[in-house]
Amino acid sequence: MKKYITLALVFIMCVFAFSCADADGGKMLYEEDTVLGDGNTTIIFTVEHFDGKMVTFTIKTDKTVLSDALLEHELIEGENDIYGLYVKKVNGITQDFNKDRTYWALYVDGAYSMEGVSSVKIKEGQTYTYRVSR
Repeated sequence: MKKYITLALVFIMCVFAFSCADADGGKMLYEEDTVLGDGNTTIIFTVEHFDGKMVTFTIKTDKTVLSDALLEHELIEGENDIYGLYVKKVNGITQDFNKDRTYWALYVDGAYSMEGVSSVKIKEGQTYTYRVSR
C-alpha cells in the first residue's frame, strides 16, 4: 500500500512541476494549429510546450532566414548577442534558463540544430521545431 501511495505522490509532484514550468511564463498566443503568411515558401513550424501541448504552424513566407519568418509573425522573442538571437519566448511562453533551468531548443527536421535561429536558412518543406528542454 505504501508503494502505491509513494507512486501517487511522485506522479502528483511531477505533474505539478511540469504544469508550473509555464505558469508565470506567459499565455500561448496560438493554442490551435494555424496557417500564417502569404509568401512563396512554405515551412512547418512546431512548438512543443512543457506540458506536452503541441501547436503546428504552416508558415508561408518570402523570408530567407528562420528568425525573420518567426519574428514576422511574433512567434519568437529574445535578446540579440554576439551569437545572434537568443530565444526566450516562443508562442507567448517564456523559458528562462537562469530562472528555471529550462530553455527553448531548436530542431530542424527532427535533429537538434547546431546553428542558432538567426543562422538557419529556410528551405521549402522543411520542419522546424522549438521544444522546451532542460
